Amino acid sequence: MVLLQWVCEFSKRDENSENWKEEEVTENSLFGTEDDRPTQIPTQAQSLVEGSRLMMASEFKPPTDVDYLQELLAIQQQGPRNIGFFGTRNMGFMHQELIEILSYAMVITKNHIFTSGASGTNAAVIRGALRAEKPEFLTVILPQSLKKQPPESQELLSKVKNVVEKPYNDHLPLIEASRLCNMDIISQVQQVICFAFHDSRLLMETCQEAKEMRKIVTLFYLD
Repeated sequence: MVLLQWVCEFSKRDENSENWKEEEVTENSLFGTEDDRPTQIPTQAQSLVEGSRLMMASEFKPPTDVDYLQELLAIQQQGPRNIGFFGTRNMGFMHQELIEILSYAMVITKNHIFTSGASGTNAAVIRGALRAEKPEFLTVILPQSLKKQPPESQELLSKVKNVVEKPYNDHLPLIEASRLCNMDIISQVQQVICFAFHDSRLLMETCQEAKEMRKIVTLFYLD
């Protein structure tokens, strides 16, 4: 598969590419926008040199980045689906590049991506989806109105065809508006992919809600 060969070549550019810690719920269980506040965020230097360990919760041997991307792509053999991407704003450059690859891969295999408009995870998802040049397969749902987003986010969102604003939530604290936004995304997808720290309370809550709604949930821990 040309796509997987491309992913493999990208991963081999740096033998020190990070391993993530990942937990996947394979039962009939999905995921949002932004977390509260991760502590001890790894710097980009740490991400590039040291890496953070990735391991399946049910296995002792951690898969490589390429192995896990292949596993996620294999899921798509069952046919395209709606997928919600959630995650932290705070991550290194290498993590963002890998998320872009995953998002790109999902879109070119005709999966419809739903995400929000924050920096970090959401921005990486949007960039990857835009590279696939299939604008109809990307929907960005904002927790509040577009004008409430930071300037850098507004610039990126101007390239997205399907942007859903929620101006009626402008009066709410961002954390509450984000919680409602995450629930909206979950209700429209079959699968959730989340990138979080263990103390990312909002993301953990969103992931748990997705499981209770019997969505497929794939959770990557960044610490």
